[in-house]
Amino acid sequence: MPYKYFIFFFKKNYKFVVTFFLIILLDRITKIVFIRHQQITGNTELYSSSFLNLDLIWNKGIAFGLFSYSSPNAYNLITMIIFFVILGLFFLFIKSHKSEKFFLLIVFSGAVGNLVDRLLYKAVPDFIDLSINNIHWFIFNVADIFITLGITGLILMEFSKKKND
Repeated sequence: MPYKYFIFFFKKNYKFVVTFFLIILLDRITKIVFIRHQQITGNTELYSSSFLNLDLIWNKGIAFGLFSYSSPNAYNLITMIIFFVILGLFFLFIKSHKSEKFFLLIVFSGAVGNLVDRLLYKAVPDFIDLSINNIHWFIFNVADIFITLGITGLILMEFSKKKND
């Protein structure tokens, strides 16, 4: 009975399951707002200032637009690799404990959010563009923020483990 395993997993990890869905919901809502804004107005820009620009772009690659290919085969291969990485993250999450579990969860949640976009739109909508002195950094989305926070947390945890050893 597979549903018994699901119920056991949910009871044991309900805080993580709720957190996962909240991250996915926040990510989906923000992306839908920008996509709808573009569809309604024909304009990709929602807000612009000297520091923050909210301007929709479509990222067909992976992190920072790397590996952007027009070939459907390359795109499908990258998407399949991302799927298996996410699957690996899920298994790491199941086997992890405490803080590590939380950081893996937020990386996993952000990765799932971006994978959903790859499957729905064949690209990931990015819209947060920070600039300092007219130097623009990478354009990213809410899922990317969670991925970055989770990876940063995992790295800091490892450094603190090494320091305590």
